[in-house]
Amino acid sequence: MTTAATPVGKSSTATATDGETPLGTEGFRAIDRMSNALLAQATSGFSPASLALAFLDWSLHLASAPGKQAELTAKAARKATKLGTHLLSATQDGAPPCIEPLPGDYRFAAPEWRKPPYSIWSQAFLLNQQWWHNVTHEVPGVTPHHEHVVSFVARQLLDVFSPSNHPLTNPEVVAKTIETGGGNFIQGWRNFIEDASRVATSQPPVGADGFIPGETVAVTPGKVVYRNHLIELIQYSPTTETVLAEPILIVPAWIMKYYILDLSRQNSLVRYLVEQGHTVFCISWRNPGSSDRDMTMDDYRRLGVMAALGAMDAIVPDRKVHAVGYCIGGTLLTIAAAAMGGVGDDRLASATLLAAQIDFTEPGELALFIDHSEMNFLDSVMWNRGYLSADQMAGAFQLLRTNDLIWSRNVREYLMGARTPLIDLMAWNADSTRMPYRMHSEYLHRLYLDNELATGRFMVDGKPAAPQNIRVPLFVVSTERDHVAPWRSVYKVHQLTDTDVTFVLTSGGHNAGIVSELGHRGRRFRVATKHTADLQISPDEWLVSAEQKQGSWWSEWSQWLGAHSSQPPVPPPAMGAPEKNYPVLADAPGSYVFQR
Repeated sequence: MTTAATPVGKSSTATATDGETPLGTEGFRAIDRMSNALLAQATSGFSPASLALAFLDWSLHLASAPGKQAELTAKAARKATKLGTHLLSATQDGAPPCIEPLPGDYRFAAPEWRKPPYSIWSQAFLLNQQWWHNVTHEVPGVTPHHEHVVSFVARQLLDVFSPSNHPLTNPEVVAKTIETGGGNFIQGWRNFIEDASRVATSQPPVGADGFIPGETVAVTPGKVVYRNHLIELIQYSPTTETVLAEPILIVPAWIMKYYILDLSRQNSLVRYLVEQGHTVFCISWRNPGSSDRDMTMDDYRRLGVMAALGAMDAIVPDRKVHAVGYCIGGTLLTIAAAAMGGVGDDRLASATLLAAQIDFTEPGELALFIDHSEMNFLDSVMWNRGYLSADQMAGAFQLLRTNDLIWSRNVREYLMGARTPLIDLMAWNADSTRMPYRMHSEYLHRLYLDNELATGRFMVDGKPAAPQNIRVPLFVVSTERDHVAPWRSVYKVHQLTDTDVTFVLTSGGHNAGIVSELGHRGRRFRVATKHTADLQISPDEWLVSAEQKQGSWWSEWSQWLGAHSSQPPVPPPAMGAPEKNYPVLADAPGSYVFQR
């Protein structure tokens, strides 16, 4: 394991200048890090310098753009006219709104919002929201990243004043108050106190205790057949008399617990694969602590993917492996597969990437929190603790979808006094993990900021892990509403690899689109295969030409795996290989999944 604690991107050998010693220089840097870490406690982890730079860039360019100012004035006048016209017609039943909410915005969906005075308030808010979108976009000369940051902050501030968030201006809350005689506020206060106490004592949200790994989730039978400091490897018990020759290795994201792919019985991808006659192995990641601060990306590759493949070599010898990577687990799998290809390691039969990026030039809304200033701030926070805490990651994801994850929930639970029953996916989402300081810093610096993987500069054992070295067929799944790995960004796998790529675009978001069991209502997907010799086409051209199908992409993938597997089927392998030092250590889901 790498134990060096030098900053990412810096040489491990400091250069003394002007008589200063390396130790003294590091001491000054430690002061900076401690100062930033203390400041982060007051700013929720956001760099004030990063925000200031963004707003300075935007405000200076807006102040020097008289044409943009004139355009905004004209638009403000038109919106005021629209609102005035709506006011005149608001007393009439069935008067049409002058503006509709954006797709996915359900704050004003209730029929009561169509009647005055609530219709007036909602229309005024939406017009104001649209105008501020114009103010923060297309200002000549503003850096795109700064534009996104300013627009994001403006949206957060506007949402605070949405009429849907306040009891006197929300007709649904008013009606509930009349119906219950104010009992909704009493129950809402109880809900608030209960939630606050759970946060203060680091307890899971209400209802999460009904989803316990090994009892109600992660219940597919199996055994832990290998364990090291970083992973437990689970081998699942077969349910068919014969299995396909090539086993499957699942590499989940280490940002959360592995059982996103083994939730309840009805929506477990692992159970589905086992029932289809596959031998399935899955990595369960350790929840690291401060003692793991110096673990690196390469440690995750070696102790994770490569160690799991080594165990599978012993348990299922002389068989190639269908490897599957989810989210950042897919990025790690790509690195491992590229490094293997570069040295002639041919143990993979195929690779499947689920909502995983290779190119990070368009990484989605998470890029709002990633620039050099913010990274310096985040590095200091992680350096101080030794890891990135789960609550910091959860807060960042919630900010990306404040309407759904913060404000709508607050209205429902604290103003309406209602509790939304927790489902398995929500309980899993609350069961997050930490990430070691050095590994996560490398991940953000080398992939997000420097885009080393896509440009062939990500080094593994002194050689570039170039995606072009991957020669096995790829099955790549992206989702339509993914705010973490946008599908057009995932689509770049076509340009970065020299192999056959079957690309799937499925309905849903980053998690729900992947957990898309057979029979799930409303599911659909598009699929097309690009062979190595085929011409490259743009994402928009692909969207038009790809075949659209109804149902879950799981069945499409199962057929693809069958087509890329050896024939005929074989008897299931034994559980573990005690004679080769891979004994059964415990029942699934193992012990790492319970680490807090």
